[in-house]
Amino acid sequence: MGKIAKVCGCPLYWKAAMFYAAGGERTGFVSVHSFVATWRKLLYSCHDDSSRFIYLLSKPGLTYLEQEDFIPLLQDIVDTHPGLTFLKDAPEFHSRYITTVIQRIFYVVNRSWTGRVTMTELRRSNFLQTLALLEEEDDINQITDYFSYEHFYVIYCKFWELDTDHDLYIDPKDLSRYNDHSSSNRIIDRLFSGAVTRGNAVQREGRMSYAEFVWFLLSEEDKKNPTSIEYWYRCMDVDGDGVLSMFELEYFYEEQCERMERMGIEPLPFQDLLCQMLDLVKPENPGKITLSDLKRCRMAHIFFDTFFNLEKYLDHEQRDPFAVQKDIDSEGPEPSDWDKYAAEEYEILVAEETANEQLHEGTFDDDYESEELQVAGEIGNKMEKLVISDLSA
Repeated sequence: MGKIAKVCGCPLYWKAAMFYAAGGERTGFVSVHSFVATWRKLLYSCHDDSSRFIYLLSKPGLTYLEQEDFIPLLQDIVDTHPGLTFLKDAPEFHSRYITTVIQRIFYVVNRSWTGRVTMTELRRSNFLQTLALLEEEDDINQITDYFSYEHFYVIYCKFWELDTDHDLYIDPKDLSRYNDHSSSNRIIDRLFSGAVTRGNAVQREGRMSYAEFVWFLLSEEDKKNPTSIEYWYRCMDVDGDGVLSMFELEYFYEEQCERMERMGIEPLPFQDLLCQMLDLVKPENPGKITLSDLKRCRMAHIFFDTFFNLEKYLDHEQRDPFAVQKDIDSEGPEPSDWDKYAAEEYEILVAEETANEQLHEGTFDDDYESEELQVAGEIGNKMEKLVISDLSA
């Protein structure tokens, strides 16, 4: 099917979608007749890559993609991409990786929050271009958008640390331990209220699934991302009226004040803080902050951290304001906050595992930097297999 995909002018990793669309899932094979009939129909009704991709993957009669529609495509990538060959020995881990990639796709592409990716959304995203890159790059970690195994590894390890009973769900108490209790209880309550569910999804009361945690972590570690801004705005808009009132801002800031006082830090009075925030955001309508105000001001990350993430709020307070403005003004192709976070966390995980291995083998010495770098560069090495085995057990 890979050769057929290329002859048809499609990227290599469309092959599974083409196979299933021509009836391969039912029979285990595709006849010349069935494939040619499918392909002719596709060419007749679809006139660009986005419409063809949705035609191949969607359920009959539908013009959008739901989450489960991506599973055959991603399972084929897991089975055949050279950068994921080490996962063949851990089939129980396939679904975790696939779930992560699907959530990342919908986080970026599904801008309408409906749980359905439309042709328009697909055309506006970089997903198909990124999918095409997979056949050119053997190291899947170089594809940081959507598919990076290192990013998946960081996300899953973070979840596993919080999921103490390992039932693949975490509760508010579990989530509050993330990053040493940096998030306020009030914002955690809002996360579990269903404020950030997509489409017709229903959040189980008092429980956050692994898929939902992917959205939380992406949003928590990159508050400059458009989806992240929408995510946290929904949480802070307690009454759901589409604006952040001064009452809502004070509601979240109250807990920040209480926590600072317990730490022996004198908090800024709310009225003074409010003046700072209004000057930061510069809302079009005085006294009401809208989603568009926050997206326009390019300082949403500072705004959100001020009201519900104490550690990051204090970090912002201690930073040089000129350095902050320099970050805002820079227009170069800087890696995103998420990419920087994932890279740093992966290095920490690798270093910790390398040290643990050496301690276990009784060969620990101070000079393990070169081995650490080698481990970081070879995703399918012994360390990964050991950790996968431990986690899946």
